[in-house]
Amino acid sequence: MGEFAVIETGGKQYQVAKGDIVKIEKLSGEYKEGDKVTFDRVLLVDNGHDTTIGTPYIDGAKVMGTLQESGRDRKLHVIKFKSKSRYHKKRGHRQPYFKVHIDSLK
Repeated sequence: MGEFAVIETGGKQYQVAKGDIVKIEKLSGEYKEGDKVTFDRVLLVDNGHDTTIGTPYIDGAKVMGTLQESGRDRKLHVIKFKSKSRYHKKRGHRQPYFKVHIDSLK
């Protein structure tokens, strides 16, 4: 495997490399398709022979990407049920997401 990095966004960690398309949690703020996105919470960078590990983040390391798509995920059903008491609730939830194309690791 070539150069890759581990970034943190939306409370989750993602392993990314140049050219990858990652589906992340929606970022706060106004973004539209084609906008540049910068991830500065880089936890690890590996360039093939050297590995740099942050404590917890690496100073000066950035991952640049381009927003390709924003949308809402498929519907998840949340069901609450208690037996013998005639209690049940069914709700649906669609989580918003961003699809980001990784342009470069710095």
